[in-house]
Amino acid sequence: MRRERFDKMNVVPFIDIVLVLLVIILATSTFVKNQTIKVELPTASSKKSKNKKTIHIAIDKEGKYFYDKDALSLEAIKARLYKLDPKKDIISLHMDKSSAFKYFVSIIDILKTKGFENISIVTKE
Repeated sequence: MRRERFDKMNVVPFIDIVLVLLVIILATSTFVKNQTIKVELPTASSKKSKNKKTIHIAIDKEGKYFYDKDALSLEAIKARLYKLDPKKDIISLHMDKSSAFKYFVSIIDILKTKGFENISIVTKE
């Protein structure tokens, strides 16, 4: 029996194994959460005072408006919003997922008319 000469190496199985390992690494790496480093920040004597207020506006599924946990009409909320500074104050909108879109649009219309720049829409993660 004659033996064949070993002139070349078959690299196809090696490539297959490398690709399988690459797929496994990519699949598992997406499930790793970013870990943050928890540090306790030092305090400084020259604290900058915060002039910004966060105003919470909520709309429930029946279309009732709430301004910082106080049930108010749309006109009362509009009057309170017009007294605020649109560049300094932050508006946080909380909406029920089953409420009508027209309630959301009415609040956004008031905020845009006044010129509020800091508007956040709160959602569940």
